[in-house]
Amino acid sequence: MKFSENWLRELVDIKADRAALAHALTMAGLEVEELTPLGEELAGVVVAEIVAAEPHPQADRLRVCKVDVGQGAPLQIVCGAPNARVGIKVPLAMVGAKLPGGISITAAKLRGVESCGMLCSAKELGIDTDASGLLELPLDAPIGQPLADCLGLPDASIELKLTPNRPDCLGLYGLAHDVAALFGSAVKVPAQVDAPVASEARRGIRLQAGKDAPRYLGRIVEGIDPAARTPLWLAERLRRAGLRPISAVVDITNYVMLELGQPLHAFDNDTLQGDIVVRHAGAGESLKLLDGNEAKLDEGFVLIADEHKALAVAGVMGGYDSRVTDATRNVFLESAHFAPAAIMGRARKLGLHTDASHRFERGVDPELPRRALERASGLLLAIAGGRVGPVLRAENLADLPPPPTVTLRRMRLKRVLGVDVADAEVTRIFTALGMHVTATANGWQVTAPSSRFDIEREEDLIEEVARIFGYDNIPTHSPTGALALAIEPEARIGELALREQLAARGYHEAVNLSFVAADLLARWGFTERLVPLANPLSADLAVMRPSLLPGLIEALRHNRARQQERVRLFEVARVFQQDASLREEPAIHGRTLQAGDPPVETPSLAIVACGHARAEQWGESPRLLDFHDLKGDLDALIAWGGEPQRWSVHADQLSGWLHPGRGARVARDGVTVGYLGALHPQLAKSLDLGADVHVLELALEPVLARRLPQAKPVPHFPSVRRDIALDLPEEINWSQIEQVVRATLGARLKELRLFDRYSGRGVDVGRKSLAMGLILQDASRTLTDDDADRCVREAIAALEQTCRAKLRG
Repeated sequence: MKFSENWLRELVDIKADRAALAHALTMAGLEVEELTPLGEELAGVVVAEIVAAEPHPQADRLRVCKVDVGQGAPLQIVCGAPNARVGIKVPLAMVGAKLPGGISITAAKLRGVESCGMLCSAKELGIDTDASGLLELPLDAPIGQPLADCLGLPDASIELKLTPNRPDCLGLYGLAHDVAALFGSAVKVPAQVDAPVASEARRGIRLQAGKDAPRYLGRIVEGIDPAARTPLWLAERLRRAGLRPISAVVDITNYVMLELGQPLHAFDNDTLQGDIVVRHAGAGESLKLLDGNEAKLDEGFVLIADEHKALAVAGVMGGYDSRVTDATRNVFLESAHFAPAAIMGRARKLGLHTDASHRFERGVDPELPRRALERASGLLLAIAGGRVGPVLRAENLADLPPPPTVTLRRMRLKRVLGVDVADAEVTRIFTALGMHVTATANGWQVTAPSSRFDIEREEDLIEEVARIFGYDNIPTHSPTGALALAIEPEARIGELALREQLAARGYHEAVNLSFVAADLLARWGFTERLVPLANPLSADLAVMRPSLLPGLIEALRHNRARQQERVRLFEVARVFQQDASLREEPAIHGRTLQAGDPPVETPSLAIVACGHARAEQWGESPRLLDFHDLKGDLDALIAWGGEPQRWSVHADQLSGWLHPGRGARVARDGVTVGYLGALHPQLAKSLDLGADVHVLELALEPVLARRLPQAKPVPHFPSVRRDIALDLPEEINWSQIEQVVRATLGARLKELRLFDRYSGRGVDVGRKSLAMGLILQDASRTLTDDDADRCVREAIAALEQTCRAKLRG
């Protein structure tokens, strides 16, 4: 919210200087983000009229102007502005004047021609950013008048950083109530003056959008002067609020929006056909907007239409074909109330952010439309003339939000603030804020004005008292009491320790947004039961992530595009899915959800890596990272938990985004907890990635679970090793073999080592040879050769039966 300080001071008496005002606003929760003084150094700058303008004899782009400043003979000024012409009145910095930025004006020769002063643009005067030409002043501005008097300077442009719960302060009168409460004054609210009706021009209004548009007012104004110019005072207030003056009609609607907080829109009445219809857009309906872009709409948008066509996107932007132009003589003024939920996110969906949508999506006072319409009508009559028709109204009163009534207890106020606030001061604060207050035995009954959507409960009233009473007046006390320290369970690895372990293995932690684009998820195959956002920041951030990998891979792509060939990233965060999708892969999230459960957020761990397996060095030849490198990192994390025998890796039931020949499913106790491997070639190609990108994603809790360490005596009896080589089908993986051998030998098997794999000559096609070492040990006695041989025979028999293994000679 940006506004003129002088304009605010006209609405409320402020017994404080500029610095004190800015500090008070900030301390009251209305943070002053920027304060720009205007017109502080304009001594010696006066209103002048150009009475002659001739081309410069030595420069094509310069003109030699004669200007009248009311001092007798005209002054000669050399000027390069494109709009320098006879008859306009402009600012003239006289010789000796000092402009903002330290520019001193002296008499000088420009290309051999004497120049006694400087004709100025708004930017050179420090009152605007426009440097396209001279600042043109009204033709009735007195010649020789100091420019500061003509423009109402000095002034300041103040910009507030308002929180979304204070839309009432997006209008000067709403802000004035807070200022009045802060400085103990009153808002100068003029009596509403209805514009005199001089025309019977009417148009029907039909409401068909239900509670999304419960109130719509309009009025036809005929015979306005399309050439009418916006008065200087109004144009300057717009400029100091950050708005560029456009035309009288548009400027009036913008001015009323800034003054009252109610967005208005003006249609060229001659382009409208039949009644005004407020309805929802149809599927696939489109509308050319004021900015010239074609808006593709859906049923979620509210439209202002006539009986034949759409006219405007309600609460966002008007249509191009019904806009007010320089030839418009008859206008239809719109002043309406739209429910915040009906406007929220619609502008962003169209790639827009307008002053109207900014206000409507936060909430506009439903009682403002009539007042704003009368105010705009009066200004339009005064500036552009015309004949005003009657106010046209359509409303559904049942859909308008009633003003809330909230009880504030005196003891509760004292308990929360820690200080006694006098009853009279509490009543004064609420009254100054425009609230209706009734004293009760235990406190106050407060009815908030219709503009205060943020007053819903007792705590909201306490906040209002604290803001206006002053946080500086509330004493500071140190909290007392013992704090109970949370004890980390020994059976769980801490997340910080996990992060440190991954960092020690050469990975960098990434922190990505929890929102991703739906089309990106579609590339990965995540298309069902996603969690879309009702009000996304943008189309690229419209869905809660069901997996950490899409965002993490985008971070990897970002680094690869910036000459980082070896990238190793990890992320520990939550993923989000609707419950039904979890039934397909229940162990990714640790449990099977029941119907009716809300979407769940589940802690996960993801790792992505690409490039060389080792950082550049001289000790070994460079090689690309492969499946086994990432599998080694997984094995290290598994071993950290102390129960590697509970984990297994399988080559079946892979996710669609994994390479079918270089991917694996990770299971704990036979339940799938994640996936590991290279990206599918088609996915890697669509993401513009090479074949060297490998990924890992696991449910976090199984990774963090660990076995409590238990002390055991040092073995008193030696171990025995037996090596065997087995001929097995190619599709039998090592995890199956290990499970079978461990289940068969039980506690006697201390360790199982795979030390060779062979396929080729001497081994049938489709089979492979694996050589492994069995480390056997008994805690109660020394194993004999017969004991060891019996263990080997049992293991081989089990493998022959379950894995179709054959002992190689």
